Amino acid sequence: MSRRRIGFWYRLAAVIVKPPLIALMKRDWRGMEHIPADGGFLTAVNHNSYIDPFAYAHFQYNTGRVPRFLAKASLFDPPVAGHFMRSLGQIPVVRATTDAAVAFRAAVEAVNKGECVVFYPEGTLTRDPEMWPMVGKTGVARVALLTKAPVIPIAQWGANEVLAPYTKKAKLFPRKTHRVLAGPPVDLSAYYGKEPNAEVLREVTETIMTAVKDLLAEVRGEPAPAGLYDPRKGRRSAALPAPDAADATEATNAAAPATVPAQDQDVPEAAPAHDAPDTGRLAGEAAGETAGEAQEGA
Repeated sequence: MSRRRIGFWYRLAAVIVKPPLIALMKRDWRGMEHIPADGGFLTAVNHNSYIDPFAYAHFQYNTGRVPRFLAKASLFDPPVAGHFMRSLGQIPVVRATTDAAVAFRAAVEAVNKGECVVFYPEGTLTRDPEMWPMVGKTGVARVALLTKAPVIPIAQWGANEVLAPYTKKAKLFPRKTHRVLAGPPVDLSAYYGKEPNAEVLREVTETIMTAVKDLLAEVRGEPAPAGLYDPRKGRRSAALPAPDAADATEATNAAAPATVPAQDQDVPEAAPAHDAPDTGRLAGEAAGETAGEAQEGA
């Protein structure tokens, strides 16, 4: 795989972050051959620990294709941290406002420039009682349909054994293993050319999240449950039927407009927050999809 120019700031971040990650966890990383050597693409990653974005970023960095995360805008406010985040090419998200559309456009532009844009489609740490991926938000589907770029599903497991969801007490010993499995691009060709309405976006998102769940089953060495856990309903949703590619509308050659209808905007997943669950945000999610937590996304 050819290695793209990583740049000074990412190399500096790697110098700071990689040593403690290497000391903290062993690595079992598979599927790097599915990471495109060139061109823009998306990754869709499950989220089960406050520290897994750092562990995942380590994996992604080592592929030679550095990740661009969506992160909540407040992380960019402190002058030093904000400069560092922007220098790394991270994408700010203004939560629960129409500025989320700007984040989508920024993600689309990054993909079109040949970057890797990372989505945590669940938008928060999983609340599935058995820690399987949840129903995802539709940001990844929107960007995927706008760009028609490859969507690489990625499952990870192990950071949660160091720091379980919604806890602050780490279990450092015995040394845990961070397991990552990247799969081949999700086939979304049946949806190209279709009107990206709510139903289509939900189907595309579920197709992506199901691919992530199936990879996680392989990582965990156990069968995955049917459907995806919906925290608003407190149960797993029924799986959608697979689309009939033969009946799908052929994709048009014209480029899709990189805009999001105001009535359909939802806030893309940002990077995971490092604090306890926000009950006010949960209430907002029950009423409608809100922004993900701080390093949940991209």
